[in-house]
Amino acid sequence: MAFSSNGNGGRSRGRFQHAGTLSDINVTPFVDVLLVLLIIFMLTAHVMESGIEVDVPAVKETKETTKDLAVISITKDARLYLGEKTVNVNELAASVLSRYGKNQTVYVRADKQVTFEIVAQVLAELGAAKIGVSVVTKPEDTSRRPR
Repeated sequence: MAFSSNGNGGRSRGRFQHAGTLSDINVTPFVDVLLVLLIIFMLTAHVMESGIEVDVPAVKETKETTKDLAVISITKDARLYLGEKTVNVNELAASVLSRYGKNQTVYVRADKQVTFEIVAQVLAELGAAKIGVSVVTKPEDTSRRPR
């Protein structure tokens, strides 16, 4: 006696005869892809959060003015300029007060490669003389910004 597993009593014509269409969705590949994406997200989220890279301060464009402004420039070799003239950090507050008066805001413009210690010394000197300070940054490049 022979046994058949296809349910038609051994009258099978071919090896793979289907009784009808399958209506079940195979979700195993979908779950595998989701798990791989979840693992990738978990690994990269921490890396993106802890990256410390300070390069260029960039902000939106501000209004331009033509009046004589008190601008202190700090070059990358740590030279200080008040307008176009070189000035010593110890004489900085006195030079600003004599040239621009007491109620003038001073704009500090520093090269991005200057160490913060030099900028901090300039800010401390101006703060001790109670002179208002604004920091100058370059305009943000909005043409390369992803949309």
